[in-house]
Amino acid sequence: MGKRTALYNKHLAKNAKIVDFGGWDMPLHYGSQINEHHQVRRDAGMFDVSHMTVIDLTGQKVREFLGYLLANDIGRLKNTGKALYSCMLNQQGGVIDDLIVYYQEECQFRLIVNAATRDKDMAWITQQAQVFGVKIRERDDLAMLAVQGPQAREKIKPLFPDDLQAMELAPFYATWNQEDFFVARTGYTGEEGFEIILPAQQAPDWWDALLAAGVAPVGLGARDTLRLEAGMNLYGQDMDENTSPLESALTWTVAFKPEDRDFIGRSALQAQREKGEHQILVGLVLRDKGILRGHQTVTVEGGGVGYITSGSFSPTLGVSIAFARLPAGKYEQVTVTIRNKQLVAQVVKPPFVRQGKACIEL
Repeated sequence: MGKRTALYNKHLAKNAKIVDFGGWDMPLHYGSQINEHHQVRRDAGMFDVSHMTVIDLTGQKVREFLGYLLANDIGRLKNTGKALYSCMLNQQGGVIDDLIVYYQEECQFRLIVNAATRDKDMAWITQQAQVFGVKIRERDDLAMLAVQGPQAREKIKPLFPDDLQAMELAPFYATWNQEDFFVARTGYTGEEGFEIILPAQQAPDWWDALLAAGVAPVGLGARDTLRLEAGMNLYGQDMDENTSPLESALTWTVAFKPEDRDFIGRSALQAQREKGEHQILVGLVLRDKGILRGHQTVTVEGGGVGYITSGSFSPTLGVSIAFARLPAGKYEQVTVTIRNKQLVAQVVKPPFVRQGKACIEL
């Protein structure tokens, strides 16, 4: 038996198929993964993401600490509630985890890290924080719900506490009150929506209220196809400790300026960038019949070989799409080995879908 969120019994009541995910018993779907995918693209759906790890950091040197810990520039966070997506690297430039950091006060920041990397993340952050005197608090007393889709704002609006101006939030901003109710304009689907962090004991009531408002439950299966369409990486598949942000289409998350900021992994990334021979992560659209899946072999012009990191049928586009890690170069099309057949795939730049609309030519 794995760990269970405060909403586990709610999932059982909706006949969810429960699977292990990073040591947690989580809902894969509630009957139809395809229908749940379309629910988010066309209306509004909710995800239990309480398995994610919430970490509060406090201290006089917390900003200095995060400037050293993260590859992105924490100096960009100047306004209360502003959020930043970043990778947390090892000394070799490999990705320990990707995360979101929120600026709450000058001496207080919040991190949201992945469930499967919880233990190693906590150990790494704790180790690096010692010299900065930063206090680390894992908030296992909280739950987290994501409400996503074009109708998410309208359906959730009546449920927010009056003292939260959540409807006015710009993307990648958060607001909160004194009762540990935290709302952010973030998500993992490419749609309008909110991520809500709240006391775990309140989560079941919120689940029921969202159901009553017409927000349907969505499992991990649709969450994966939604994030793939939106061009969002999954840790452990599209990047890990053996791949750098430069090899994972995440160069945009690395702030090499200011040049005097020393962050963990900087020297390794600079050497990799200067050499310019690192692998790359690209998007693929299959132009033949078949399904792109992780670990399939990809052959590029000239005989170089790569592999698919994430792949699936796209319910929105009606074609198979994927991320693939390839040798350095520029490619228009590649071949993918599927059941001993060589099938043609077009190389594209993700995202594939944003806010329900295709971002590529079909």
